[in-house]
Amino acid sequence: MNAPDHRRLQKEAYEANKLEKRLRRLAGQAIADYAMIGAGDRIMVCLSGGKDSYGLLDLLMKLRTVAPVDFELVAVTLDQRHPGFPEHVLPEYLRALDIPFRIEVQDTHSIVKRVIPEGRTMCSLCSRLRRGVLYRVARELGATRIALGHHRDDILETFFLNLFFGGKLKAMPPKLVSDDGHHVVIRPLAYVRERDLTRYAEVRRFPIIPCDLCGSQENLQRKQVKAMLREWEKRHPGRVATIFRSLANATPSHLLDRALFDFAGLAATGIPSASGDRAFDPETFAAPRVPGDEQG
Repeated sequence: MNAPDHRRLQKEAYEANKLEKRLRRLAGQAIADYAMIGAGDRIMVCLSGGKDSYGLLDLLMKLRTVAPVDFELVAVTLDQRHPGFPEHVLPEYLRALDIPFRIEVQDTHSIVKRVIPEGRTMCSLCSRLRRGVLYRVARELGATRIALGHHRDDILETFFLNLFFGGKLKAMPPKLVSDDGHHVVIRPLAYVRERDLTRYAEVRRFPIIPCDLCGSQENLQRKQVKAMLREWEKRHPGRVATIFRSLANATPSHLLDRALFDFAGLAATGIPSASGDRAFDPETFAAPRVPGDEQG
């Protein structure tokens, strides 16, 4: 090997190691901030075959070796019988990792094709059916947590989808109780950027399974929001990170939701308050941080 090639490989290895450390730190921070994992938890990691769920499993396995508490991991894949689904890929990958796993086969694809008219998006019904199956599997496995691979971009896109099209200030929480009331769902990648997961998947050479096997296209509204955020970040570096930080810095008294703040009972007390509104002063904002500073 000549000197230039050796230096290139050294640089690539350095960058890969740096990326892995950053992702481990961000996932660990999100887990700690939202108390996602406790001693003795049995975590069902939902593995779809996409870059995000591969990254989630990989990082949780690495974090488990250094975590201050013991927890179990079991990978679960739902084979929905999509035409062309390479059913051998995930079992082979998981056996090589020597991790407990379960492949759940449920032909939800045929149900969706039968119910949804041709040309209409199948994602909503498919998601509901998939969710029901995974909840059942979680009960059967005795899982105390269900881990999903949603990342920072997913959270921001969901926030703007609700804002623009749903009339709600609502995002995708890092931790929640499932709609059936029986499970705690966690998103350890909440602080991680999608582009970093894309790069990590390339570095780790995950055997990616295409996400369009069903023939359904990504939600058009979500694609529009994704493009908007990408353009904002291009024109105004750091804006997306600032928006994301704002989701963890809400002031209910300065919104309009009467269920979150008792406007009817509000009264002057004569006591100065740091959170009070300076009604006659112009609004001021801090200078934006250096782009990428939150990723370290």
